[in-house]
Amino acid sequence: MAGGLRYQYKRLGVAEKLIAINVLVYIVNLIFPFLFRLPKTSLEQWFWLPKVLNDFFSQPWSLITYSFFHFDFSHIFMNMLILYFSSRILLNLFDGRKLLNIYFLGVIAGGLAFLLSFNIFPVFLENTLPMIGASAGVMAVLIFVCAYLPNQEMRLIFFNIKLWYIGAFFVLKDLLFLTSENSGGHIAHLGGALLGYIYARQLVQGRDIGAGFSKFIDGLVTAFTPSKKKAPMKTVFKNQKTTTGTKAKYEKDLNQKKIDSILDKISKSGYESLTKAEKDFLFKAGKKD
Repeated sequence: MAGGLRYQYKRLGVAEKLIAINVLVYIVNLIFPFLFRLPKTSLEQWFWLPKVLNDFFSQPWSLITYSFFHFDFSHIFMNMLILYFSSRILLNLFDGRKLLNIYFLGVIAGGLAFLLSFNIFPVFLENTLPMIGASAGVMAVLIFVCAYLPNQEMRLIFFNIKLWYIGAFFVLKDLLFLTSENSGGHIAHLGGALLGYIYARQLVQGRDIGAGFSKFIDGLVTAFTPSKKKAPMKTVFKNQKTTTGTKAKYEKDLNQKKIDSILDKISKSGYESLTKAEKDFLFKAGKKD
């Protein structure tokens, strides 16, 4: 059974894996306190993001881990629903690594916005609750899509609506409820939204602000991955003809150039200006990643 679950997990896309991990953590966080008759927050208190700086410095990992815990079913359901639909649009344009960059940078930006606001502005001192939830990362992905393809229309039940209207609605909602009991959550949403907007506008201009973060994560993975023993040296005689690997690299470069050309067209004229063939090509390219 465990092997079957691992197989099914490997078949999931990047967005589906994020959703699966969030759901798994939510279930564990429900069952663990129940089985051991512990307080509801006995597990999540080690991972939530505290507002007091001294408490944060004692658990700095919480700047990331707070995003994997949720208050209740409606909290996680709405977050994962928005993540699912917004990531489908994003992955038609970019690979899974881009999604992870935007998502986790949004989580970090939302966490920092929460920490700074609650330690700079006295108006927020009355709210002493720590923060949990993936909303900042989800908002980063959603607003990225809305800012990158502002004029792309999305079907909402009986009518079409442009993506930038959807993004503006969520940002305005957070601004209006900034003084509510969940002010920390709304501040984090705005932090994630700002990150998503800046990321999208910079990417349109040809600058990927997440490239450094991606290299940092790669470095961490390499540092904690056991090094493999080097195989004995062998003498290899290469054929001067084009190898299979070279052909594959050539085809990959060719596809990337076509993707870049289509993305340039989107940035200038909008997603709706693409031909059906170009849309199909982007969709298939997103599926391969």
